[in-house]
Amino acid sequence: MAEGASPQLAQINVARPLHPAHDPRLDEFTGAIARITALAKRSPGFVWQYETADGHFPTSDLLGDPPVIFNLSVWATYQDLHDFTYRSRHGHYLRRRAQWFAPLAPPATALWWVPEGRRPTVEEAVARLGHLRRHGPTPHAFTVRRRYTADGRPDVPQEIGRAGAPGR
Repeated sequence: MAEGASPQLAQINVARPLHPAHDPRLDEFTGAIARITALAKRSPGFVWQYETADGHFPTSDLLGDPPVIFNLSVWATYQDLHDFTYRSRHGHYLRRRAQWFAPLAPPATALWWVPEGRRPTVEEAVARLGHLRRHGPTPHAFTVRRRYTADGRPDVPQEIGRAGAPGR
């Protein structure tokens, strides 16, 4: 990272729809995309999201197999991404993903740090996901559950014990 620049967290997640893009069985999901994208852009810590003229969820054969949709974004911190993903209205749709998407070989999400102001390319994001799939979590690409700090150290979340005291 450049001296003085704050690192930011990039993420890519991929999913394979169960049905073609304009199939009515995807209507509830596709109908929510604009609202959820607007929510992300208003969320604390949101920095940037990859978008195309066709919209925010391009369909592609990025992974060398049947088409997937992907989301590529940058957030100020992991906590900002976490709060949006799991604690906002987005979480409602995330919990119901099996209605719209086929299981993929894990992981389907990769995280990595970028210097402030840098926007990852789709090719870079796919390469990071591929690295994660081949090598497991490393400072180069990691998962939500096994994260690294921007300086490459394992990020050990503090767990809360039964009585509210820090866990062992």
